[in-house]
Amino acid sequence: MTRQADPGATPTAARALAPDLARGGMLLLIALANAHVLLHGRPLGVRGYPAELDRVSAVVAAAQLVLVDGRAYPLFAVLVGYGVTQLARRRSDAGAEPRAVTSLVRRRGGALLLIGLVHGLLLFPGDIIGAYGLTTVLLAGVLVVGATVSLLTTAVVGTVVGTFVAFGSAAADGRGTSVLFSSGVRDPLTALVNHAIEWGLIGVLSQTLSVFGAVAFGAWAARRRILDEPERHRALLARVAAGGLAAAVLGGLPLALAAAGLWTMGPAVGGLVHALHALTGYAGGLGYAALFGLLATRARSTGGGPLGACGRRSLSCYLGQSVVFAALLPAWTLDLGARLTVWQVSVLAVGTWLLILVLAVVAERYGERGPAERLLRRLTYG
Repeated sequence: MTRQADPGATPTAARALAPDLARGGMLLLIALANAHVLLHGRPLGVRGYPAELDRVSAVVAAAQLVLVDGRAYPLFAVLVGYGVTQLARRRSDAGAEPRAVTSLVRRRGGALLLIGLVHGLLLFPGDIIGAYGLTTVLLAGVLVVGATVSLLTTAVVGTVVGTFVAFGSAAADGRGTSVLFSSGVRDPLTALVNHAIEWGLIGVLSQTLSVFGAVAFGAWAARRRILDEPERHRALLARVAAGGLAAAVLGGLPLALAAAGLWTMGPAVGGLVHALHALTGYAGGLGYAALFGLLATRARSTGGGPLGACGRRSLSCYLGQSVVFAALLPAWTLDLGARLTVWQVSVLAVGTWLLILVLAVVAERYGERGPAERLLRRLTYG
């Protein structure tokens, strides 16, 4: 098959601002969600947090469980589905046949899977890019030419499957001394082998099952141009932002209280609480997406500022955060993960995001695209 010519990157002025703002803000949530996963050498408690927390760390863990954990990746998934549909629309508007567009989307998914593999093996085996790549490959036809009922059915099925995955994950609470075994391994080669296993089981299999529904919902939203034209959907966005984030907070409270040591869950109750946390996390992801849509109605004249610059380079920024974490936290590098508390590693996460934000602004000023975005384009179009 002859590959479709690349019509070039979408000019910044022509990009929908809301998805870029959401991607920039999302990276802060992902930094917070990923950093504590690399803590090791201490007994685990609820959802990968250490079992014994100092007071400040208990407050931070509780806040992250209602606002970040299980909420950041659904937002990311919605934006992946939204972006795939934007790409498909642009190619279709340029005259490409549906089969050619589907093939292009599938190639892009394969490129993401390859990037995720390298990222997972070398830096962070909890990588999510591979899962989004595999989801894009498997759902390319549905995302590009599937009927509305097909997209919504996929979204509902994915939500149910992700909720069941979370129900089963409750069994891991209180077991082991690290979420990722490789983070406590000192030998780099042994850590590399463990990365491969963890990436396959956690980074791809488990996370693909958890996110494919949100990807389909993002594609459905993109067909209605909800984030492309947020001014037209202001009332809807306000309702989704308020309802989704309220559901996320309320649904995350039981796990938050358990992580803070204020109550203890039995196995059966723990499964239900984890399922509730995951289910309301999907609502939280939609709520965040809607919130950034509302923000975009006020920030259009500025191009989104630093958040927009970061969002336009979100893949590079995501990988850049992992470079910092991998250099500092695992035992096979500087081993700070054995000594930092939850609140300290969260401060590190925020600082890392701010550093990446500054680099994105500098790149924006000089008109430079992110290196990962350039690589993805090369792998997709040849």
